[in-house]
Amino acid sequence: MKNNHLFRGFIGTYTKGESKGIYSFQLDTQGKTISNIEVVAELENPTYLTITEDQQFLYSVVKEGESGGVAAFSLSEDAAQLRELNRTLESGASPCHVITGPNQSVLATNYHKGTVTYYKSNEDGSITAPLSFAKHEGSGPDPRQEKAHTHYSGYTPDGKYIVVAELGIDQIITYRLENGQLVEVTRLATKPGSGPRHLTFHPREPYAYVMTEFSSELIVLKYNQNDGSFEQKQVISALPDSFNENNQGSAIHITSDGKFVYVANRGHDSIAVFEVNQETYQLSLIEHVSTEGNWPRDFMLDPSENFLIVANQNSSNLVLYSREQTNGKLSLLQKDVTVPDPVCVKFLNHSVK
Repeated sequence: MKNNHLFRGFIGTYTKGESKGIYSFQLDTQGKTISNIEVVAELENPTYLTITEDQQFLYSVVKEGESGGVAAFSLSEDAAQLRELNRTLESGASPCHVITGPNQSVLATNYHKGTVTYYKSNEDGSITAPLSFAKHEGSGPDPRQEKAHTHYSGYTPDGKYIVVAELGIDQIITYRLENGQLVEVTRLATKPGSGPRHLTFHPREPYAYVMTEFSSELIVLKYNQNDGSFEQKQVISALPDSFNENNQGSAIHITSDGKFVYVANRGHDSIAVFEVNQETYQLSLIEHVSTEGNWPRDFMLDPSENFLIVANQNSSNLVLYSREQTNGKLSLLQKDVTVPDPVCVKFLNHSVK
C-alpha cells in the first residue's frame, strides 16, 4: 500500500568533503518535513542527476580518477536503493549536467570541455559509449569566460531539437540529431558577459526561460518550432536593485501550470519568484525569499508542487518551503536538514510504498 503523502528524492553532491556520493531523502507532505537522509550510492562527484520518465533508471554525472562521464543506475521497486548498471568514462573533467530525452537518448554537458555528448541507453538501462559530441569555441568579456563553458543541454518540448546554454561564449545554440550525429541548426547571442547557465520551457506555449550566471538575469525567449530558432522578448533582473555584491545565478524551474518561474541566487542567497503573464508570457517579480544557507546551487518542486526544496552547497543544508499555488509565494518550514555539499535535487514523480 502506498502512502500518498510520502515522496522520495535524491541528492547529487560534491564528494570533496564528507559526502559519500548520492543521497536519498523522504518528503512527508502531510507532516511537512524532510527526513531519512541516507547514502544510496557511493561514487565520486555525482553532482547532477536525472531520472527517466518511466522512473526505472537514474543517471548521474561521475568522476573517476582523471576521467569523467555518466553512471547508470536501476531503481529498486521501493526506490530505496540504487544498483549501478555501468558507467561510461572519457579522459578529462567530468560533465556538469545530464538529462534523458526521446528514443532512449542521454545528453551530458561538460563545463570544462565546452562540449555536449550524446549517448543512448540500452533496454536494461545501461548506457552506451558516446555516439556523438559537439565542441564549442570562443570566449566572452568576463574573466571567467576565457573559453567555452557549456552548462546545460536539453530537448525542446516537441523533441525536434536540442538546446544548449553556452555560459562561456554567451550563446543559446540549437542542434538536431541527424543519423545519430549532433548537427548545429542555429545560434542566438545573449548579452555579452551574461553567461546563460540553465533553461526551462513553458509547459504549453512556445516560450523558454533562461537564467544567466554572471548578470543574474532571466531571459524570456520565444521558440520557433519550425526552424529551432529563438527570439529574445524580455530581460529582467533576478536581484533587488539595492544589491550590488557578488552573485551568481544558478537554477531555474517553472511550475507545471506555467504560471510561476523560480530561480536561485548564489551570493544574495535567495529564491526569486516570478509570475508569468498569461498573455505575453513575460515575467514580473513577486518576491525574494532567503535560502537560509549559503550558495543555493539548485532547488526542486516536489511532485505535488505544494513544496520547494533548496540545496545550499556551501552550508550543506536542505531547506523546505511550502508553496502557495495561487500566488506562488514561499513559506519556510524546515532549514536544519544536513547533507554534505549538496548540488542538485531530483524527485520520483510518484509516492513511495
